[in-house]
Amino acid sequence: MRRTGLAVAAMAAVGALTLTACGGGSTGANGSSDKIKIGIKFDQPGLGFKDGENYKGFDVDVARFVAKELGYAEDKIEWVSAPSANRENMLQNKQVDMIFATYSITDKRKESVAFAGPYFIAGQDLLVKADSDISGPEALNGKNLCSVTGSTSAQKVKDNYAAKVNLQELPGYAECVTTMAGGSIDAVTTDDIILAGLAAQEAYKGKFKVVGQPFSTEKYGVGLNKDSDKCAAINTAIKKMIDSGEWKKALEANTAGTGYTPSKDNPPAQDACAK
Repeated sequence: MRRTGLAVAAMAAVGALTLTACGGGSTGANGSSDKIKIGIKFDQPGLGFKDGENYKGFDVDVARFVAKELGYAEDKIEWVSAPSANRENMLQNKQVDMIFATYSITDKRKESVAFAGPYFIAGQDLLVKADSDISGPEALNGKNLCSVTGSTSAQKVKDNYAAKVNLQELPGYAECVTTMAGGSIDAVTTDDIILAGLAAQEAYKGKFKVVGQPFSTEKYGVGLNKDSDKCAAINTAIKKMIDSGEWKKALEANTAGTGYTPSKDNPPAQDACAK
């Protein structure tokens, strides 16, 4: 009986050590240890794109670099689709730890979520055919301009730059680009880096160009829950990526063949974290 009792005690001790070993590491939004859940776009070529089991794009590259600096290897990242309309809810409900998804920092959004960054400064621009003579929004009178249903981008052009432009709305930017390739659209408008990512797709390389005259400013930040304590560490990681040259390398790789040059505001300095 005594020998049996010792065996049981030994087994219990081994079990306790095993539980202790398994319990280490940080806990992500989903409650599992050693994992981090990152929201990205799954359908935005050049920025956040799910290709089979692979994830590609500038947002993804920045997210990977930041995650690594925070102590999370590639196999510890769980990528989560973060559509524009769902981002605030996903952060507030802690469905993700952070979001890299062309997420513009605005005062309105700061009421419900927090931001680190920015890691990029985008601006509304135009995508046109490579041989087009369209040089800016003022040149669009009488032309056909495409944007996505529900977006205000095309209407801004009509209101502020070219009252006689013909607006066409389609369900997505990919449809706009396909239609432009067919010849019935003269230009597509949204953030410049989104346009560059679309044009950088293999099927379109060399066929389109970003005009390069942005007429708005959008600061892409890292979305966080207001309770997050990661802002300062994320900003440090972004600065390290910029200073090391990896930021420029990632941007060029994801916009190759489009003639795209980011605005003079890039690479950006990071804002102070909210207190």
